[in-house]
Amino acid sequence: MSVATPASRPSGVFWDMDGTLIDSEPYWLAEETALVESYGGVWTPEDGLQLVGSPLDTSAIILQSRGVALSTGDIVDTLTDRVLARIDAAVPWRPGARELLLALREAGIPTALVTMSIGRMAHRVADSLGFVGFDTIVSGDQVAEGKPDPECYLRAARLVGADPATSVAIEDSEYGVAAGVAAGMATIAVPLHVPIPASPSYTLWDGLAGRTPADLGEVLAAHLARAAR
Repeated sequence: MSVATPASRPSGVFWDMDGTLIDSEPYWLAEETALVESYGGVWTPEDGLQLVGSPLDTSAIILQSRGVALSTGDIVDTLTDRVLARIDAAVPWRPGARELLLALREAGIPTALVTMSIGRMAHRVADSLGFVGFDTIVSGDQVAEGKPDPECYLRAARLVGADPATSVAIEDSEYGVAAGVAAGMATIAVPLHVPIPASPSYTLWDGLAGRTPADLGEVLAAHLARAAR
């Protein structure tokens, strides 16, 4: 197994969950649609895609505007329960995600799961990996400000003892990418359901299959070179 060279070895690698580690967005869309329709409203795939990467409380407020007569907390809990039931039946891992995560663990590089989903969902997914994948988990119910604010990534870096400037964040949404960039991390955008435009602020990949810790090291090296200019 190839690993990053010491000069480009990340001090931490931080993973988004929904859309990055797992392809759970279709589960969320299905349950959002069912919930809105149960109150006589209309929810389209386009509506659902607008919420990708956003904090759950923000999503709940939008669902309320479509007629869902529940508190934001009840909406979050209801959707989480329903999506978890789907995940328990079939965890939709993204191709290459578990393999890359395992390679990072074998290389001794600290990792964290940084998600806007609530803690019980994040821990359920992490427990399904088949190995201990993360040194810590930072979930949406642990931070005051959700993505695109960098709070979640900075908190995760503190918890694992990593320097954000020499860390890597892996994301699938513009909200998440913005959070990683704002935290000062070398950020990799791996879009799935929503396109992300190319930018010199981050690295754009078309997937995680076949990727190695050495590939992350190359992204970090390029990030550090840009910062030094």
